[in-house]
Amino acid sequence: KDLCTEKGVLFIVNDHLDVALAAGADGLHLGQDDMPPAEARRILPVGMLIGCSTHSTAEAVRSQAEGADYVAIGSIYPTTSKEKFKLVGLETLQRVRSKVSVPLIAIGGINHTNVQDVMKAGADGVAVISAVLGANDVEKATRRLVAKMKRIE
Repeated sequence: KDLCTEKGVLFIVNDHLDVALAAGADGLHLGQDDMPPAEARRILPVGMLIGCSTHSTAEAVRSQAEGADYVAIGSIYPTTSKEKFKLVGLETLQRVRSKVSVPLIAIGGINHTNVQDVMKAGADGVAVISAVLGANDVEKATRRLVAKMKRIE
């Protein structure tokens, strides 16, 4: 599936299936300690996206097999956004890319200085917090990040 929409933005709810349904979200994002994607798929309406956070190749492959429409892998770099994170690095991102066919989203410590390396390693997109919300000018930071993503050398 393509993760793009006509409006260019997806409304994804993290962890809470009931909130995703009530809010009319485009999708639900699940962690490894949440319900399995296959169980969520049985409950969610047809066409609603399911994504899964993963920290290894095995988790990513399992998530795809259980029906995830996209897989997030991380933490690619150290991050201050989460107290406890598992550092997986670019090598794991590359291994996961070779094993899954669904869109692959990299997360963790990604910013304008390293996003091109992340995209070159096989990510289809990135999820960021500090790189944008920690900036003085959120719009400028977002545009800079997107421009770097599009300009893979």
